[in-house]
Amino acid sequence: MTEVLKENQLAMNSAIQWLERSYNLCSKIGIKADYTDEEYDTFETLTSRYARAIDLIVRKVLRTIDIVEFEHPGTLIDIVNRAERRGLIDSVESLREMTDLRNEISHDYIKAELIETFEETLKQTLKVIELAKGIEKYIKCVIKI
Repeated sequence: MTEVLKENQLAMNSAIQWLERSYNLCSKIGIKADYTDEEYDTFETLTSRYARAIDLIVRKVLRTIDIVEFEHPGTLIDIVNRAERRGLIDSVESLREMTDLRNEISHDYIKAELIETFEETLKQTLKVIELAKGIEKYIKCVIKI
């Protein structure tokens, strides 16, 4: 199972690199009332990469860490609670905010809501990047792979 964790870790790291790239591009654009088509595309890429990174972290990496550490993964809330106990997340609520945004990204179609989603994604992206770095450190120092 450590091989699966390594694969998931590599996928997470790749997703985070692309997320950081999009974050840097969107930070330069900033939040505004109206965007060019290219700017919308850039933000859409950020939100898509954000959602993918969260899915990888929660549904793949954290779940696989549980299995490697001989925990029955159980429900999503079980996985999140163990991530909090391991010190990987500050609180269950902080990860809930990240996953709630991921769900909003999947459903926003109104322009005004998109702008709010873009703004929130910029704020939450830095937290996702920090989360991934903490997971990386945990895997290296605690699981030792």
